[in-house]
Amino acid sequence: MNVKTALILLLLALATIFALVCVLLTRGRAPSTCQHQPPQPGDTDDGRSLVFADLTPEELAQVVRYLQGSLGVPLVDASRAKPSDNCIASVDVQVPAKAEVLRFLDGGGARPPREALAVLYFGDQADPNVTEYVVGPLPTPTYHRDVTVQKYGGKVPYHRRPVTGVEYAAINALIQRELRKAPRFLAACCASDGTDLATLTTAPRGFKSGDRATWFVLFHGVVGTGYYILPVGLEVLVEHRELNVSRWHLHQVFYNGHYFSSTEELEDAFVANSLEVVRVEKPREDTVMGSMRPRRPPGAPGPLQYEPQGPRYSIRDNRVTFQGWSITFGMNPNTGPRLFDIRYRGERIIYELSLQEALALYGSNCPGGMSTRYLDGSFGIGRFAYELVRGIDCPYTATYVDRHYLAESDIPRTNQNSLCVFEHDAALPLRRHFSDTQSLYYGGLQKNTLVIRAVSTIINYDYIWDFMFYSNGAVEVRVHATGYISSSFLHGRGTDYGNKVGPHTLGTMHLHHMHYKVDLDVGGQLNSLESHDMAYKLVRDPWSLQNTFEQPFLHRERLERENEAAFLLNAPLPRYLSFAGPKPNRWGHPRSYRVQVVSFPGEHLPTSSPMERAISWGRYKLAVTRRKEEEPTSTSVYNQNDPWTPTVAFADFIDNETITNEDLVAWISVGFLHIPHAEDIPNTVTVGNGVGFFLRPYNYFDEDPSVDSPDSIYFSSEQEAGACGTTPLACLPAAACAPHLPPFRYGGFLNI
Repeated sequence: MNVKTALILLLLALATIFALVCVLLTRGRAPSTCQHQPPQPGDTDDGRSLVFADLTPEELAQVVRYLQGSLGVPLVDASRAKPSDNCIASVDVQVPAKAEVLRFLDGGGARPPREALAVLYFGDQADPNVTEYVVGPLPTPTYHRDVTVQKYGGKVPYHRRPVTGVEYAAINALIQRELRKAPRFLAACCASDGTDLATLTTAPRGFKSGDRATWFVLFHGVVGTGYYILPVGLEVLVEHRELNVSRWHLHQVFYNGHYFSSTEELEDAFVANSLEVVRVEKPREDTVMGSMRPRRPPGAPGPLQYEPQGPRYSIRDNRVTFQGWSITFGMNPNTGPRLFDIRYRGERIIYELSLQEALALYGSNCPGGMSTRYLDGSFGIGRFAYELVRGIDCPYTATYVDRHYLAESDIPRTNQNSLCVFEHDAALPLRRHFSDTQSLYYGGLQKNTLVIRAVSTIINYDYIWDFMFYSNGAVEVRVHATGYISSSFLHGRGTDYGNKVGPHTLGTMHLHHMHYKVDLDVGGQLNSLESHDMAYKLVRDPWSLQNTFEQPFLHRERLERENEAAFLLNAPLPRYLSFAGPKPNRWGHPRSYRVQVVSFPGEHLPTSSPMERAISWGRYKLAVTRRKEEEPTSTSVYNQNDPWTPTVAFADFIDNETITNEDLVAWISVGFLHIPHAEDIPNTVTVGNGVGFFLRPYNYFDEDPSVDSPDSIYFSSEQEAGACGTTPLACLPAAACAPHLPPFRYGGFLNI
């Protein structure tokens, strides 16, 4: 080996050693996996939030076992119970009275007993009815008490109960039997023998109390796509009031603008060539209208949001804390998301913030569409909040939480990963200023928000429920609607009620209205309602008396009674409407929180309608009433099937009581009119279809509390903005961790 070769080998060896050292050093400096940040001072939880907690699967099972052994009547599992049976329809937590809870949370009182609310259907009785029991104490029940009369002033008639899955199965079987009586018609109209047609329920079910007759709309059922936009023109009215299922029958049939007494009569009309038939071919899976299957191969992944030093919020049991916020969360199987004991910087601002109802009211020239007024709470807004899809429904790295419920079964069910919590960067400053006069500096703060989200799928529509908490002490509540539109078969003057969106499909106009309960406790329980707005007055110019000008001034008013605080749905609200506490801030103004509604609703059902009282909450954009334990909700699941004699009528809450220095509740309606159009196929998009409201501090603090945010940025022309010690953002390259992305999995189909 000559000297030249030896030198070359030596250089190669040194290069290899250098490369290995670099690799080892790089590995040593590799970002760590993101971890949750340690709790902030004051974030410790001693379990008191569990006073609001949803029932666990074990507690639900204990309540079922107790009722089965304590009522002295046979109980059939609701998953197979006929209308003529007794069964446990649902079980949920019975939240204790507010006074008891506050004595426990604030006054050092005893923890209230943990109780459940059980709803039972008693069909196997001389007087069939719905009965509600409070069962306790949990986890080992020893008592139950009937609270039906206390809550509703009397027994709940049996016809008001929601329709169960067993009933729907029996109705579908009946419809299939009847369709077999019109084979030639079905082959001609729909290229079908009826077995592949899907049905969609409507509601309410009749014209007067006691009725239980439902129009069902038929569609082409295609695997893997939404059948809701594939109507075939056939609708059937099923009479199903009798407790004996064998007595249920088809009462009427509708096809393409004509009514028939039975499917036999429909078949006879077709055979006699006296019926105009519009043939609707069965769609192919690969070309069906409304398919959500991707039409292009996957592209490069989009932006991914993650926390550079791990999540900054903390979740323990049913409580989440984040930069001064503390929120207790839960899910009502019927009405959906509910939050309690919302505090900022240790002070309670909101005792309860909960969804109450979601109304979808349709128009059409077909009987199913024209009669539909869905009250989604009766179907189960919380129950049908299924597993969220990571990276689509919520950020990929969000925290996902399971929810448990018991409904229409004796066995508790779990909707895994059905609620998510995450911190969101809105890509917008919360506040900022660039100074280019006197001195040169920049100050700003990112608009980061903590988000609690759930998504409910109520048949065709998907509702995204958001509750957001900002570093300036503001709360935002927002709902977006997406999913499939419901549709009618296009015939006659159908476009008087919507737009044509397919060969035979009418996208029917409808409105979405949602109702919320907001029990604000601003600086304590006793609050008053104040409005601030502007007006103009004509004044003489003080330095030129011969001239006048219009001077804006602030008009302040305290609203003294409930009738003054009931603002009709499409009437203007005072621009500043606030809940005022009893104490002033540093500047002498009442510490207050302002209610700001962002909504563009449709028109409320006329009060002359016989079913309007059941949705009378919809009369008002905002109504403020005195809080009462006997007025816990603005509606009832029983209102859907008997809106003509509503079990709960919100209009009765407003009886002109004084609202000065009282415990007050704001009832807020938000919504929008939806006229479906071509771009709603396949799905309605969330863009422009979001409404909600803000709860904003108004003189509650002495200054904007976000000045204390650790995310604040400030630097001047005299400083090096890129220095880590000056600007926290400059520290990111060195401080960032590598996000640990969990594998993508989805189990949401397991619990349908």
